[in-house]
Amino acid sequence: MKLLCSWSGGKDSCYALMQMQQQPTALLNALNENGEISRSHGLSKVILQAQADALNTSMHYISATWSDYTNKFIEKLTTLANQYELTDAVFGDIDIESHREWEEKVCKAANINCNLPLWQQDRRTLVTEMIDAGIIAMIVSCNDHLGKDFLGRIINQETVALLDAKGVDVCGENGEFHTVVLDCPLFNKPVEVVQGAKLVNETGYHFLELSLKN
Repeated sequence: MKLLCSWSGGKDSCYALMQMQQQPTALLNALNENGEISRSHGLSKVILQAQADALNTSMHYISATWSDYTNKFIEKLTTLANQYELTDAVFGDIDIESHREWEEKVCKAANINCNLPLWQQDRRTLVTEMIDAGIIAMIVSCNDHLGKDFLGRIINQETVALLDAKGVDVCGENGEFHTVVLDCPLFNKPVEVVQGAKLVNETGYHFLELSLKN
């Protein structure tokens, strides 16, 4: 198997990769249309590259608006499939059917196998497994219902309880929050970060600025 991971930088894609028990040949991340930060998570290329270095693999990007996202993803996935002779791709989605259909579509276009090892597993069980497996993940973006105070929190049982108390899905599968993985058993070293400003965009979504620790 030669494996590409659709890598958001967060806990779900990381745990999905761990389930494959296979060193990834390449990672693919989607940036916003400006090519500066990742979609939804708001991670800089510097942070994403540090994760790739910790995984000892190559990082690749697309930069796209939502309207041309699918076409650009297929084009890049096909290019990487040919470049690395990829056989498989892995995604971290859990149970949103439209996401699964999209992932199967792009993999079919690139002529590689689509893997969703977390598919339809219990969300609470999954987040507990991630914690127990040694994934250290920090909340880096969240909706206004959670608010800026959740930014910078590590996903542990205390945070899970707080998410529960707010009535929020503990995996954030519906986009309530997103994370950045700072360490996991796949990393050869932790990604050490410095927390910066807490920002909010025009939709009321909160982001935590991060930089690498010198």
